[in-house]
Amino acid sequence: MGRKRAGDRVVEQVDTGQAELLPDPDRPGSWTLLLDGAPQSHVDLTDPTHLEFEYVRRLAAAIDLIAPAGAPLRVLHLGGGALTLPRYVSATRPGSTQRVSEVDGGLVELVRRALPWPADARLRVRVEDARAVLAATRDASFDVVVADVFAGARTPAHLTSVEYATEVARVLRPTGWYLANLADGPPLRHARGQVATVRAVLPRACLVGDAAVLRGRRYGNLVLVAGRTEPPVAELARRAAGDWFPGRMVAGDELDRFAGGSTVVRDADATGSDPPPPGLFSVRR
Repeated sequence: MGRKRAGDRVVEQVDTGQAELLPDPDRPGSWTLLLDGAPQSHVDLTDPTHLEFEYVRRLAAAIDLIAPAGAPLRVLHLGGGALTLPRYVSATRPGSTQRVSEVDGGLVELVRRALPWPADARLRVRVEDARAVLAATRDASFDVVVADVFAGARTPAHLTSVEYATEVARVLRPTGWYLANLADGPPLRHARGQVATVRAVLPRACLVGDAAVLRGRRYGNLVLVAGRTEPPVAELARRAAGDWFPGRMVAGDELDRFAGGSTVVRDADATGSDPPPPGLFSVRR
């Protein structure tokens, strides 16, 4: 496995591409993980509650609000990266049981060596495909399923279908929640289709994102929160509005209009999410 260092920067070939770990010049002990040039994770090893990426803060806000503060949860993470959210949950909800599924074994080993997470018998990291993990998981096993899975900056096709969403719904407890990071740009074909697809099995949902992304003006991340009961829309909206980079909530009739006309995606016709425009990512090196 080829590896080289340039100062503190680490560059290593992993199973799905070239991984880079870049030290954050503004926060000692913090690192950004990139895969083939696309930012995947930011981790503060000294303060796991510091979340640099706005979409991760929105995922964390949903986790904060779906259960009483500090109460342990059972969380399945589809996609691991540098384990930003699992570290956050361990810090904010001690005693939580977490399983992390990451398909890239080389990446898991790199993060284990270079950005080790605290020893915790309740946090298990496995090299597995997300769909296979769901198929092997018992009914009603988790309070939360978090999906943040990308291959070459695109969500794989087999994680976009209603068959996949049905498996997610099956492993969730009746009051459980599905949280998904949807990356998309104009005309938001993927995001609209995912809202329609997920709501076919988890009908109570909301979407949080940057206003310009929601209006189809630029590429970015949208966070989908879906379950069988009403999500904490008002509280999530307040958290998003008060963020360093304010976000906007889409729910109710507006969410119906957002997904209007989109067909439910099935395995037979599923495609990966649209790639980001060339040259979008620029990270300090």
